[in-house]
Formats: sequence, structure tokens, C-alpha cells
Amino acid sequence: MFNALSDRFSNTFRNLSGRGRLSESNIREAMEEIRQALLEADVNLDVVNDFCTKVEQKALGSEVLKSLKPGQQMTHIVHEHLVELMGPVDSHIMLVDPPPTVIMLCGLQGTGKTTTCGKLAAYLKRNGRNTLVCAADLQRPAAVEQLQLVVEGVEANAKGNAKVAFHGEPDKCAEYGNATGVAIGVCQRALKRARSERFDVLILDTAGRLHVDDDLMQELDGVRFALNPHQIYLVVDSMTGQDAVESAKIFNERMAVDGIILTKLDSDTRGGAALSVKEITGAPIKFIGTGEGHESLEEFHPERMAGRILGMGDVVSLVEKAQQEVDEEEAEAIAERLAKGQFSMNDFVKQIRSIRKMGPLKQVMGMIPGVGSAIKNIDGQEGQLDKIEAIVGSMTEQEREDVKVLKNKSRVRRISRGAGAPGPEVNKLLKQFEMIKKMSTQMAGMGMLGKMKAMKNMQGNDAMAGMEQLAAMSGRGSTKTNSVKKKFKKRKRR
Repeated sequence: MFNALSDRFSNTFRNLSGRGRLSESNIREAMEEIRQALLEADVNLDVVNDFCTKVEQKALGSEVLKSLKPGQQMTHIVHEHLVELMGPVDSHIMLVDPPPTVIMLCGLQGTGKTTTCGKLAAYLKRNGRNTLVCAADLQRPAAVEQLQLVVEGVEANAKGNAKVAFHGEPDKCAEYGNATGVAIGVCQRALKRARSERFDVLILDTAGRLHVDDDLMQELDGVRFALNPHQIYLVVDSMTGQDAVESAKIFNERMAVDGIILTKLDSDTRGGAALSVKEITGAPIKFIGTGEGHESLEEFHPERMAGRILGMGDVVSLVEKAQQEVDEEEAEAIAERLAKGQFSMNDFVKQIRSIRKMGPLKQVMGMIPGVGSAIKNIDGQEGQLDKIEAIVGSMTEQEREDVKVLKNKSRVRRISRGAGAPGPEVNKLLKQFEMIKKMSTQMAGMGMLGKMKAMKNMQGNDAMAGMEQLAAMSGRGSTKTNSVKKKFKKRKRR
């Protein structure tokens, strides 16, 4: 997400850094580029004009004009105003006592409202809240059955000991002639059940339409007045740009929403909805959907999002993902095996799977500061990880635990046939694994200084193999790797 916008901002700041001291004309020229970038990202025109005016006024102050690092200063100012534009932080859910807290989700069809119900239930389960999800969309075909499958998947697979349950009345779909009355009845019975079974939260998955109309609003108003929900969240599809912002504005004027959930931010969305919706509606962005899985719902933090837009990464979110997905006991066991020099192919694959649990490789690497444009061509590299797992899966248990036995060429040919990979690729993986094992064993248990010395003392071939591996994982071609090798050899001869 935001790749095009991030690249435009990076180029603008890079050009400013190359100018030395800034003048008013330099700043205005840069602001025109920023303005164009925001408009191309489908940000609302009024929002763009207001944002650019504020940034320009701040940038024209003496603090920037006298700065020795004008590019960094401008980055800081733009980051500050992006945070202001999307903020403040308001991702908490206000829970009431006595329970249940009633949360009503509304939005147009196709925004991902039903899957968001499941994601929100999984989020609450991870936080120890028992949740009942009610299917109140009785018009869309199979909507009740879809939500039931989503909830059952959450209950079976989401982390946490709290329970997630489903309330649906598919037989009521036939009575949809009186749409509002039927939907209200289903929601009222769900609330009665939530109280009697002592659920902490009740989530209502309400009906949507292809566009905002009176029938939809009357039904939503009926549910709102009958149940008086504690929180109303609007689900917005970030891929629809300004259409999403306009529909959000209408919903908010009619429903007075308490927060917005942006979906499909893992797509190639230009980012206009994320940058406009809070300013236009005044409602805070609560959560963002970053994938299809039930774990792919993140609390929204404007400062982190601004960092991603400006190519500064998002280390905090990366660490949080790692804490959620990586098994601490397993990680400690692997670290112990590393220290003893017992790191195996089984451990290697476990590491790869832990990384993949955190999300698509491109998304994870985008959180690392400074990676930026290096991840443009990384989409195809997910297939490389699949290939590695296929190669390791074609090995016997003995071969995975001790790769030295693979010096036998007949074993390599057998693995190659089983994985559908050429023999040279199998050999390349074995070499890379040995290099990683050697590096990791040297560094295991060392402090930071020890690790730096170990890297400094590594032989040239090992260092270059590591660089080649990184190049392959980041989507760079072999041409660049070869050019780096030549430079390295020249320096070594000197």
C-alpha cells in the first residue's frame, strides 16, 4: 500500500537534500510535487489544499531555511502533519459494565464487513473477551451462512481462551418483506442471548447495499434505535478512494459513527481514503484490515502509518506482529540449538514459517526502515519460499538433521525430482544454509560487539553468499549481485 505515494515523497525529499540550503522557491517547488502526489493518490482536494498550506507555512519558517539538512527537516514536518491529518490515536474499544458491549458494524456491500466481523471477534478473543456475533444481514444471498463459517473459523483457529459464538436465524430471510422489523427482531434476540450467556461483546453484522439509499438507512436506523449500540463502526473499502470517503460522510451524518475500519490496505490502494476519511467525517480510524486471515486486523496508529508512507518503516508494528505469531518456547529452543551448533533444516523451515505467519513478505519488509523501493519487485519471492519448503520437504528426516549426508549426488537428484527443482537450486540452498548456520553459530550468545567482530572476520566467500541470499530475498537480479562481487574482489586485491 502507498507505494506510489511513498516513492514520490522520497524523490521529492532526495531532491531537496541535494540542494544544500533551501530558498522559498525550492520549498514551493517541492510542495507542488507533494500536492500532485497526494492528488494522484486520490486524496480529497480540500484535504490536499489544507494539508499543503499548513506544511508550506511551517517549512517557510527560519528553522528549515537555515537548516543544514533541509530534506530531513521537511520529512519531519510532513510526517508531523500526516499524523495530525490521520490522528489522533483512538483504537481502544469502550467496554461497558454490566456487559455486553454492543458494537454495530455498518457499510456498503463489498467493503469486507462480514470478514471484518470475524477479524474483530478474533481481536477481542486475543484480548480475553467472549464475543457473540449476530448475522443481521438477511437480504444478501448466503450472508448468514458466510458469517457462520467465518465465526466458526475464528473460534477454531484464533489465539486466546475466550470464546466466540454465532447467532443467526437463516429461516428469517424468507420473511424479508418487512426488512426492518425482521432484522430488529434477530438483533434483539441476539442481545437477549448475549445477556443470558454472559458474553462480553455483541457484534451486529448489519445489511449493506451497493449504494446509500433510504431503505438501507431506515433499516440501520431501526436497529440503532431498538438496540442503542454502544459503538457504531463504519467499514470502508480503501480501494474505492473518494467514493469511499463520500459514502463515509453520508453514513456519519445519518448515523454519527464512533469509528472507521479501513479494509483492504494490503492491496495496491493509492491511499486516498486513509488520508481523507478522518478529515472529512471527523470520526477516528479505529482499525485497518491488512489481509484475508482472521488475525489481519491491526489497531490504527497514525504515526506508524505516516512512517510507512514516508518510507521510514514501522518497527513497532513489526515487533508486535512477531510477538503475536512467533512461539517464544520454540524460538528459545532454536536459539539453544544454534549455540550448540545443532541448527538443522527443520529449524530453518520453522524460521521461514514464523516469518510468513506475520504476513506477506512484501508487507513485512515494508515495515523495515530504509527498505522502501527495494521491495517493489518482491511479490514473486513468495514463490521462492514455497520452493525452499518443497526442497526441504523432499528430504528424509536424517537429511534434514544432517545436511552433510547430501554430498551424495544421488540423494540430491532424488530431492530435485521430488521438489520439482533443478539440481543446482538444491545445491545453492545447501550452500546458503551452511553459510547461515556458520554465521548464526558464531553470533549465538555474543553481545553486540562480538557479533560485529564475527561479521568483520567472516571470509569473503561467506559474506558474498550472504549478500547473494539477501539480494534473492529482496527481489534484486543477479546482475547487481555480480557487480557487487566484482567490486569486492577488486578491493580484496588492493
